[in-house]
Amino acid sequence: MIKLPPKRLRPPRKKRANHKILMILGWGFVVLGVAGLFLPILQGVLFLLVGLFLLSLTWPRARLLRQQLGRRFPTAKKGIDDAERWLRARFKKIFS
Repeated sequence: MIKLPPKRLRPPRKKRANHKILMILGWGFVVLGVAGLFLPILQGVLFLLVGLFLLSLTWPRARLLRQQLGRRFPTAKKGIDDAERWLRARFKKIFS
């Protein structure tokens, strides 16, 4: 007898809400970062990095880009990893 794989179940409502919140925040920071590249008031690179970090939690393509940047800039990777650990420790509810 052939066993069929179980049907994919939708994630719980809380996880979907967290996913949407992280995507909206991530893209918002990316937009602010792009604007900050042209405006002298905003720190464009900082906003882009924060947006990339938030998007990498939910979007595989952003996760791949973050890994590639970590390989290209290994000294920056350590700082990014430290910041990620700090954020995960402070906001366990959102990241779980």
